Amino acid sequence: MATKQHCVYCFDSLVAHLNGIPSTNPLPLNFDGTLEYPLFVTWNKASRGKDKLRGCIGNFSAMRLDVGLREYAITSAFRDTRFKPIGPSELPRLSCSVSLLTDFEEVADYVDWEVGKHGVWIEFRNERGRKETATFLPEVAKEQGWTKVETINNLLRKGGYELTITEEMRRSVALTRYQSKKAHLSYDEYMYM
Repeated sequence: MATKQHCVYCFDSLVAHLNGIPSTNPLPLNFDGTLEYPLFVTWNKASRGKDKLRGCIGNFSAMRLDVGLREYAITSAFRDTRFKPIGPSELPRLSCSVSLLTDFEEVADYVDWEVGKHGVWIEFRNERGRKETATFLPEVAKEQGWTKVETINNLLRKGGYELTITEEMRRSVALTRYQSKKAHLSYDEYMYM
């Protein structure tokens, strides 16, 4: 499902934006922009032999790929509040991942998912009673070496929960598991496509 062509489209959108050109780039070959998926676009930057996250934002509502990938390529590059906006000098060290999300399932138990297979999206009430959400894509828990409990704890923190995390709190979350079809492309690969 997700292909390197989707990543090419994201790079095209980013390069156009960095150059101040309207992002009306033509669709790559074998790219059906009318297909609709929930999606995430992730930018990483090579640093000392490792990829470091530079931006990751997406949407759980199905979107047309031509619109959604362009929008989230730019949003994740420039509006992820955890990072400064990506600058032109970073381009040669960037890589792009596109995750198309599938197989959403609400589950009753917060540990009813597989590390490395499922992404997890939680909804919970914070200490002020406000509804909050947070997600990790399927690869995050495995890359971090987290257990299921550690993943839920980190999601609660990511979502802004500030009190002590108890078993009761973990059991109160509403959890949706999902899968992802992912494609990855480095800037060097992009330049040769």
